[in-house]
Amino acid sequence: MQLDFFPSRTLTFYLAKLFVVRILAMLAVLVLVLMALDLLSTTGEILAAPGNGQSELLTYAMLRIPQLISRFLPYSVLLATLITLVTLNQNSEVVAMKAAGLSAHQVLAPLLLTAAIVSVVSFAFNERIVTRATATLKAWEGAEFGPIPEDSAVKTNVYLTDGANILAASRLTGTGEAIRMEGVTWYSRDSSGMLAQQVRAERATYAAPGWKLENIESFDVASADTRAQDTMIVGEGLTVAQIELDSVDPDAQDFFSLSRSIDAYEAVGRRTSELRAKWWHKLSGPLSAFLMPLLGSIAAFGLARSGQLFLRAIIGMALGFAYFVVDNAALAMGNFGGYPPFLAAWAPFFLFTLIGETVLIRTEE
Repeated sequence: MQLDFFPSRTLTFYLAKLFVVRILAMLAVLVLVLMALDLLSTTGEILAAPGNGQSELLTYAMLRIPQLISRFLPYSVLLATLITLVTLNQNSEVVAMKAAGLSAHQVLAPLLLTAAIVSVVSFAFNERIVTRATATLKAWEGAEFGPIPEDSAVKTNVYLTDGANILAASRLTGTGEAIRMEGVTWYSRDSSGMLAQQVRAERATYAAPGWKLENIESFDVASADTRAQDTMIVGEGLTVAQIELDSVDPDAQDFFSLSRSIDAYEAVGRRTSELRAKWWHKLSGPLSAFLMPLLGSIAAFGLARSGQLFLRAIIGMALGFAYFVVDNAALAMGNFGGYPPFLAAWAPFFLFTLIGETVLIRTEE
């Protein structure tokens, strides 16, 4: 019986139903509160754009909510775990289950199964909805909440290098030789690496070779002279392929698109550790929901009247939030090249799986 993790179908559905209801309730509360706070800080910027009104605020909310759901779903699973297990403990239901011969792992099995399903749904939701919402929202923010760009290839805040020189654009649309940049700034450096000239332009198009800046205002550092001109060709070393590579946004690409972008980077000998870490995290991130019942399981056991139930809940919450802190830190280290990409994405998950199992076995099994 100890190896049968679901000895009772009725009990499995009962625990899964309790868990799902609490996950949805906690997720709704978190998203509503955070969305309200986000709107308080962003409404002024949205309404500042000419013609924007209530419909644009609703559009922003519809684009932002998928991001909030994706980010805070694991937190919701952690809180739902603690609430569910504390309630079962207080009502002596855990005592009844253990008296019937169930082990700690069998008590947790329905919650772990539910969390695994949540992880799969989270991955699909991220791939189909969150990436598209992120791409559209970033493009809209790049347009300063003006008309929403219809081009699916829109990218914002693009930063490119041509040797020591830098080309920055607030918005990039199109692909291939039809690429068009808006809000362009060109920083030209001299042989010593010091800034020699700064050029601002309304737009830039591909000039084969180089990029043609239009409606220019240039500032010469040496003479402190500012002058306007119609056009200028810059960045002759910047090719279309290089710009398409440099403008990759891992948060706005799905798992398979990002994999192709990484292959393109590796084909030209570019550094891929940051993209690779984000690629692995697209798998390990949703799986964090599966880990939460294990980390919060300490709240299920121990007698409620002993006075230690609240302390157990605090320990479970501390373990859960410690995972998120370590996960973010490891991912940051992976982005900077301090950790190998696979280790940055998966080490926190495996580490806290071992910690959760150790706590559960040593205290309850």
